[in-house]
Amino acid sequence: MRALKALAALWFSLALAGCAGFVCCAPVPVKDPLEQALLAEGVDPGVASLVIYRLEDEKTWTHGGARIDARFSPASTSKIPHTLLALETGAVSGMDEAFAWDGEVRFVDSWNQDQTFAQAFQRSAVWVYQIVVPRIGPDRLTEGFAAFGYGNGEIGGPDKITNYWLSAPLAISAAEQVAFLSRLARRTLPLSQRTYDLAVPAMELARGEGWVMYGKTGWKGAVEGDGSDIGWFVGWLEQSGGEAPGTYAFAFNMDMPGGMEEAPKRRAATERALRTIGALPPG
Repeated sequence: MRALKALAALWFSLALAGCAGFVCCAPVPVKDPLEQALLAEGVDPGVASLVIYRLEDEKTWTHGGARIDARFSPASTSKIPHTLLALETGAVSGMDEAFAWDGEVRFVDSWNQDQTFAQAFQRSAVWVYQIVVPRIGPDRLTEGFAAFGYGNGEIGGPDKITNYWLSAPLAISAAEQVAFLSRLARRTLPLSQRTYDLAVPAMELARGEGWVMYGKTGWKGAVEGDGSDIGWFVGWLEQSGGEAPGTYAFAFNMDMPGGMEEAPKRRAATERALRTIGALPPG
């Protein structure tokens, strides 16, 4: 009996030594796959948010905490709703409508030439949208953003009509971007079939065997007292094969303290995250 008590005491003391403070009994933290994807592309996860939503089963992957619901200027990602409204209202005749370059040299080389509306979307030619958006008009813009559930839907006064999406007051969160894009991917926005048929093909970014990606990047430069540059990448992915087929709406934003030098990280980090969850095949 004395030997058994001694053995039990030895076992207990060894157990306490191995589990001091109950550390060994604590669950091993599960690594956030989205955070790991951002880190792999050189993104600081502490100043970024990412939402991915699979339409078929409503499964959602998120990173960013409260930042997911924080609103930022949409910058050029607003070209998605602006394009839809321009077509729906007749502000443009179609994606092939031509716009003559005014001769002003801008900082993006591809902007310094004549553009079709489709090219202006793909090249983020701001000057074309500064012509088109006033054609839509404030009433239709306000109604359209409300119908889309697009962020705060605010366009400001007449003096803001050519820049409200670049600085203020229009603002939207990553969560709101995904809600809007999910409806676009489902084609349940209050739009005509013609608008979908014309707009969606122009939004295609890439395709591979069994998948197509649509979307838009955005960049808001910092202004004095307004913190860092903000980068966006939003869109949706349609995958018919692979290990996790489905339609995935996504929205990513990040602080860009290095300015446009960090721009490639927006899409690279999002695509890595999509591969991590099986939505995209290995790259």
